[in-house]
Amino acid sequence: MVLKDYQETALYYLWRLDGDGASSRDVWMQVNEDLKGVRTISRASIINFLNSMVDEGVLNYTETTGKGGHRRIYSAKYNEAEFKEYVAKVVLGNLLRDFPEETKKVLQEAR
Repeated sequence: MVLKDYQETALYYLWRLDGDGASSRDVWMQVNEDLKGVRTISRASIINFLNSMVDEGVLNYTETTGKGGHRRIYSAKYNEAEFKEYVAKVVLGNLLRDFPEETKKVLQEAR
């Protein structure tokens, strides 16, 4: 509902690392391995997704230098359950802000 298949696959990979982190190249390679036979994802798509998740506060990164220059090592700020709660809060908060009456009505009906 919220994420594309490759984005979800990338997050699952980072969660499996349990805070150790991975470069965009590592994430890209793992996502393409996990989606093998389904489709191929560009490295740019992975980099853009990872950076947007950093901007949203969902991922952390550290910057390292090495052969070829600077690179980011991404790690999950939240585990899977915490991420789902974060998404629910953001979506619900946005719905309450943008459609307060309709959202309240739906929430009352859901009880």
